[in-house]
Parts: sequence; C-alpha cells; structure tokens
Amino acid sequence: MIRHHPEKEMLLEYAAGTLPWAQSLAVKAHLEMCPACQQQHQQLNGIGGTLLDNSDPQPVAGTAFDQLMQRIDRADQDSSPEQDLPNNDARQPRSNNPSTDPALASLPRVVGKLVAKNGPLKWRRVSPALKMTRLKTGQDKYEVAFHRICRGGRTAEHDHRGQEIIMVLHGAFSDADGFYRPGDFLVRNPGEVHRPIATEDQECLCLSVVEAPVSVTGVLGWLVNPFLGFRPG
Repeated sequence: MIRHHPEKEMLLEYAAGTLPWAQSLAVKAHLEMCPACQQQHQQLNGIGGTLLDNSDPQPVAGTAFDQLMQRIDRADQDSSPEQDLPNNDARQPRSNNPSTDPALASLPRVVGKLVAKNGPLKWRRVSPALKMTRLKTGQDKYEVAFHRICRGGRTAEHDHRGQEIIMVLHGAFSDADGFYRPGDFLVRNPGEVHRPIATEDQECLCLSVVEAPVSVTGVLGWLVNPFLGFRPG
C-alpha cells in the first residue's frame, strides 16, 4: 500500500503545468502507480477547467502565448511527462534485459520510455551498498538518476543541499522517518539528513530528482563528497 504522496500544492502545480519538467516526471511516475492521487489529479483538472470556463477572457502576452502553443505542440511527444494519465495497471515491462534485471522489469510507463531513450544503462558504484546511473532528460536544472541499494545495504548518512524527490520503484527501504515501498513519493529539503537502508529480502531501486548534490556527513564526508558530482541534463 502506498503511504507517501506528493503534497497537494505539488499536484496542483503539476495539473497547472507549472511544475518543472524533471519534477513532473517523478509526479507522473507516482500517478501511474497510485489510484488515489490519480483521482485527486483528475479533480484538480476538473476544478481548473471550471475556473477557466467561468473566467473573463484576458489578453495574453506574446511570450506566454508562444510558450503555451509550444506545450500544445509537444503534448503528443513521448518525452513529455504531462501526457494523459494511463489506466491503473499502466506499469509495463521496460528493461534492457528483464530476465536478468528484475528491478527494471516493471517500471511506470513514463520512466520506461526514458530508460529506452537512454540506451544501455551504465551503473557506477558509489559505495559498497549503492550504485547509481544518471538519466539524460534534456533539461539543465535537475539531476535525474536511478539509485539502487543492495539487499540489506546501508547508504552513507547524507544531507541535502537542494530539494530531492525520491520515488521508490522496486523493493523497499527505511530511514529514521519511516518505511517506504514501491510507489512511495518522498521529498527531502535542504538541511534534512537521512540514511536509507534496504530490506534484507531484495535490493531497492529508486528514481531520484535532485537540484543540488547531496553531502555525505560524518568522518568520511571529506573523502567522498568531492567524487559525488552533480550533472543535470
């Protein structure tokens, strides 16, 4: 059961089309897995449509209008996360090799399409318990990546220099604040410290969207932090 969801304000920004692309990607992935948030999103869309129908026509600045038309023109492109919501069972196999990589065998459709566009994934070991691979998204503010923690693995305790969205895709992990399963959506803000620990039965795969590099705390931070890097795009 999914217990952690985007805040209503973030869903409202997503429905209005004002949420940054990379964050919209994470929200859409959650919506594909969470019927409750799908329903809330549809209600927000309905409210927005009613307000638009009842509002007086307003002049639109050229730049804003051009941006609106560009969004409409891109609406049917696979790379946009703001497409019509799929059915509740929209999780489809999207993997380079599902038979050997079960963590990637059943991804939300929007994430699976992004993986397909990235080609073979190149995993980099960050620590004995953690591997990651960055995903190319074509935007220049947020880093979008997969992080996978081995069975029972403990990541290094770290702080956040910018906001981070974490979306659990496979397996589960815990930290001092709770326990998180597939579909759970977490937001960590600057100054929040946590240490994810995967369950013993299977590895954990998460989609992360970050606007600044994390900072490992403790005695190893001075050694590890210079190698973490940060690559939006």
